[in-house]
Amino acid sequence: MKITAIGVNSAFATGTYTEAVSVQDVCELVKSPEFKDSSYEVIEAEIRKHSRRLYDPRWNSNFLIEFDMPSKRNGKSPYRLLLDVGADVRHALKGVGLTSADIDGMYISHPHNDHIGGMEYIGLTTLFNPFYTITKKEWLGDQFIADKLLMDQEWWPGPPATAKPDIFIHRKVLEPLKRAVGPGMDTVQAVPHVSLETYFDIHLIGKQENGQTVTHIFRDGSGEWTITPVFAMHVISSSEEMASYGISLLHSTGYNILMPTDTQHMMPPQLETLYRRANRIYMDCETSKFPSGVHPHISDLINRMSPEVQKKCMLYHYDGFPEVPEGMFLGVLRTGDSHIYPAV
Repeated sequence: MKITAIGVNSAFATGTYTEAVSVQDVCELVKSPEFKDSSYEVIEAEIRKHSRRLYDPRWNSNFLIEFDMPSKRNGKSPYRLLLDVGADVRHALKGVGLTSADIDGMYISHPHNDHIGGMEYIGLTTLFNPFYTITKKEWLGDQFIADKLLMDQEWWPGPPATAKPDIFIHRKVLEPLKRAVGPGMDTVQAVPHVSLETYFDIHLIGKQENGQTVTHIFRDGSGEWTITPVFAMHVISSSEEMASYGISLLHSTGYNILMPTDTQHMMPPQLETLYRRANRIYMDCETSKFPSGVHPHISDLINRMSPEVQKKCMLYHYDGFPEVPEGMFLGVLRTGDSHIYPAV
């Protein structure tokens, strides 16, 4: 399994603008006869004429998890799972050379915009992509998707499960998610009953209403990973709790990865055993000057987290890059960092 941090920054982090000149423009300037004997001031002025402002973005926190197993799209490895979809995951995906057509499924931890804003992009572009999966191509034939759904009511509310991306989600997150993204996705003209199920194959995992806890197993080469939702308090919303359901990934060898997602506490007392049991932790880390109170602040992680747990933590979800004592944490993630598991 490979985990790539395709976005590591906080919800409201912004990037920076820089003045840049393309290599082609510089080469053309250098080759021009009048450039050869020009003064520094003239050269600088010419370069500024060709410069443009480029934006160096800071994407919200998203992870791409790749399993060595047949994909839903074409039956070839890897199966690609997004852990949350950022405010707009298309840009983060482009940074690693991928689009929605390369994604098999998503896990959604909670319904804040910086974790679900990319739902419309994933849903709409895969729905209207006739080649998204082999099954989708065969099912559609030569028909346009809206015509297929409108004329053949057997397929309401959407394409067959094998023709759309998976969503893995806790039942308590599903209904708020539907309310949050519903209006933007109710956009397939003339087709009635458009819903989240029109776009996605939904898998409820975690504790069910009957008390049973459902997990999901992903094959990974000769081994497998069991994914289990992990409850953590994030915010109090309208006098009620809004949990963020992180995930525990347990390999068949016993290696354990904990990804709590957004949580108020550096290590919730009720989950202390999970933190101590984990081999690797992807840790939410706020660095803002004025702590929000809804994320663990870097000062707490430095001053209050036990050294045993600190050494397991990969930090992410910060505004500015955190300054930490050397060797205290396992690392601080940058966009594009990736790791292969189970670690040797």
